[in-house]
Amino acid sequence: MDYSAYQHLLIEKKDGIALLTINRPESLNSTNFRLHYELSKIWLDIADDDEVRVALITGAGRAFSAGGDFEVVEKAQGNAEVVGQIMKEARDIVHNMINCDKPIISAINGVAVGAGLAVALLADISIASENARFTDGHTRLGVAAGDHAAVIWPLLVGMAKAKYYLLTCDMLDAKEAERIGLISMVLPPDQLMPKAMEVARKLSTGAQTAIRWTKQSLNQWLRAAAQTSFDYSLALEMLGFFGADIKEGVKAIQERRAPVFPSAQDKK
Repeated sequence: MDYSAYQHLLIEKKDGIALLTINRPESLNSTNFRLHYELSKIWLDIADDDEVRVALITGAGRAFSAGGDFEVVEKAQGNAEVVGQIMKEARDIVHNMINCDKPIISAINGVAVGAGLAVALLADISIASENARFTDGHTRLGVAAGDHAAVIWPLLVGMAKAKYYLLTCDMLDAKEAERIGLISMVLPPDQLMPKAMEVARKLSTGAQTAIRWTKQSLNQWLRAAAQTSFDYSLALEMLGFFGADIKEGVKAIQERRAPVFPSAQDKK
């Protein structure tokens, strides 16, 4: 398998393990157009690579991924062509991770937001540093939580917690995320990668057919959600890029202030 075309994902293979590093540390690994595309395609290549039995994904520097790059969000506003591209890739990230029969581990080394959070949580095993923080971020931006949340959050933490964190966009630290079941485990920063590699090695030397069939069976829950709630939520998120709230949401984040959404103002 040739991974040379990837620009923002570093791929290192050894002993059946593919270590994937999201590599835009200067922007906290935010997802620009190219990275978003690469995150939608990498799981197909991993699935087809006979030299890989397990994938382990992490972020370069101090973040896992800080979510969507502002250039992407700004160009998407009112632009059907760009929104269509984002929608297809967001759908592919979710479906391709779910359908990849090889185990995926996320080593969440720092903040995980938006598309980065989708990758972190859709991994089969999610291991976080105590420095990690999580927020979905969509409603704060002014669009529906659509890129993964309807698929995975209710299954991981239950509907009550899912609704609270997805509606409010409150930030979770790693210990709270582990407590409510959002992630598999949390460790001190210096133990994150050693533990993640230990788990990866255990899976890479295990009974491959049994491991893959177990993942496929468990992911039937996710496929059922993807066929109903996910596609619906993603369409509603994309629709939000044609409204007035997204403009205020982006401006408020850039100006580091609370948003004043037009939809929340009294109509005269």
